[in-house]
Amino acid sequence: MPAQKRFKTQYPGVYFIEGKSLHSDRSDRIYNIRFRKDGKLVEEKAGRASQGMTAARASKLRAAKMDGKKPTNKERRKAEDDRWTITRLWESYKTNRQNLKGIVTDNNRFENHIKPVFGEKLPSEIDPLSIDRLRIKLLKEISPGTVKNVMELLRRICNYATKKRLTPGLSFTLEMPKVNNLRTEDLTSDQLRGLLEAMDADINQQAANLMRMVLYTGMRRSELFKLKYTDIDEQRGFINLEDPKGGTDISIPLNDAARDLLNRHPRTGSEYVFPGRDGEQRRDIHHQVNRIRDNAGLPKSFRALHGLRHVYASMLASSGRVDLYTLQRLLTHKSPQMTMRYAHLRDEALKDASQVAGDIISNVVKDQGAENKKAANQ
Repeated sequence: MPAQKRFKTQYPGVYFIEGKSLHSDRSDRIYNIRFRKDGKLVEEKAGRASQGMTAARASKLRAAKMDGKKPTNKERRKAEDDRWTITRLWESYKTNRQNLKGIVTDNNRFENHIKPVFGEKLPSEIDPLSIDRLRIKLLKEISPGTVKNVMELLRRICNYATKKRLTPGLSFTLEMPKVNNLRTEDLTSDQLRGLLEAMDADINQQAANLMRMVLYTGMRRSELFKLKYTDIDEQRGFINLEDPKGGTDISIPLNDAARDLLNRHPRTGSEYVFPGRDGEQRRDIHHQVNRIRDNAGLPKSFRALHGLRHVYASMLASSGRVDLYTLQRLLTHKSPQMTMRYAHLRDEALKDASQVAGDIISNVVKDQGAENKKAANQ
């Protein structure tokens, strides 16, 4: 390709070439400068006429770069490459923590919410006002819990910068917003009956059986997606959960209802009990389970899978036959705090049981009084 013709200007070391505008078919002057720095010839672009560059401005820019008051384009690019921006820190963080749980979700949060605002900034360049603006903006778009997760991820990235001594961290303490995540969902007897009927009627029995397994065992969606036939120990009567949310492999009981369901569940030849496309591990099923929820007439706010985990826990707690420690083990909660949301249901069951004792005593006293009255009248 032949070199473009250079046009001299009245300023030494400043020339321009004729090019096309970035936004139209019109011609545009592209100014370039030439000078020597540290004995080396430097030739670089100064700017476009359409963006406000003139020969005079290019001459001033050339003088500033020759005097070292402004970096050359090469020096500026090198300085940018050496900057530990939030984006660069995140890439380093991911490289060093490839097996971190939830990394895909974290990466989505970073790409959607953090990178557009802070991606090119250093942690030390972030100020509290910018954090507040981001928090307020996100609260209009996503749930408070997700906002807290985004803020926690940003704090984690900045703490990584400090821990690895890559660049100074935040100059202030990033406060986490307080979120009440103790949302507990339950169903009335009629709602549960309607949901079971909708499961029976649905064409996708794999989705229906997955929902039934949540009701029978309280398992999480991720645990069911990863469930393999080799994880089911029918002889001992347990389901082995590998790498669950709590972090440590654990086993939960295989009750009769779950055992019968698994024996009736159609097999596809996959190693997974509820496989996805081509027999691989399933990644999503929300369209199918939400259809069943909607056909049952349940509100849109009811989470078709996680809500059933709450229903499972509520049924056990309100039965009065399962203590909270056992419920914690069944739900594979890492700490008792999450299980305590069901404590009031357990308390109500205990109050009902206690009332039985009081009623028995009252009846005995009443019967004794009637006998004494009868004896006195004889």
